[in-house]
Amino acid sequence: MSRVKDKVAIVTGAASGLGFAAAQKLLEEGAKVMLTDINREVIESMPDRLSKFSQSQFSTCIHDVTKEQSWIDIIDQTNSYFGKINILVNSAGISLGSDVVSTDFEIWKKVHEVNLDSVFLGCKYVIPVMSKYENGSIINISSISGIVAGWNTAAYNSSKAGVRLLSKSVALYCAKKGYDVRCNSIHPAFVNTPILDPIKQAFGADEAVAKLARQIPMNKIGDTDDVSYAILYLASDESKFMTGTEIVLDGGLSAM
Repeated sequence: MSRVKDKVAIVTGAASGLGFAAAQKLLEEGAKVMLTDINREVIESMPDRLSKFSQSQFSTCIHDVTKEQSWIDIIDQTNSYFGKINILVNSAGISLGSDVVSTDFEIWKKVHEVNLDSVFLGCKYVIPVMSKYENGSIINISSISGIVAGWNTAAYNSSKAGVRLLSKSVALYCAKKGYDVRCNSIHPAFVNTPILDPIKQAFGADEAVAKLARQIPMNKIGDTDDVSYAILYLASDESKFMTGTEIVLDGGLSAM
């Protein structure tokens, strides 16, 4: 239970889904974690949801990842409260829109604002702080949709593909500057989190999961542990020679 002992992490989108699972896994393995999300009600309930952990091990904050000043404040607050920052997990994300013709421009901009601009802002403002400490790791949650396109996911495809290439650019920048900061992206296929709720509402929960599983060679969708263990690996010193690349968790989808 000490793979990230004494490290300090920021996890965005931590109210639910992959963000909450990542925060729990990092806490279980010894990290101190700042959990952030725009959902005030859920964030304020975190002390109860994480009651098995010491309250000195984590803190929470309301955070709009699309706002530059909000990022500046979160990074300053985390560094002041815990004394350093070693890990950033950019997990906040949304899935909206349809095909390129049907997608409203305002939806296009919103998806990129949350999924891509937030990652840019997080990287931009955490690197100057993280580079002062040892073994920094930025982990950007992209998607298999950042590698494999769909006809009806134009904005989501574009934003998640942008995360993949931005992560590589960040990794090369840090290497060139001599910073001890790595940057990688993770690309899950369908994972059973609230992001699937619209599909479940449309088809019913069981049929929705079965429908998605039929698209996966392993004939099943992922669960949050599949992703949180990958995040843990990238957060730990076990991955100290890994930067500028991606971990694909897709049940074989991209091999087809």
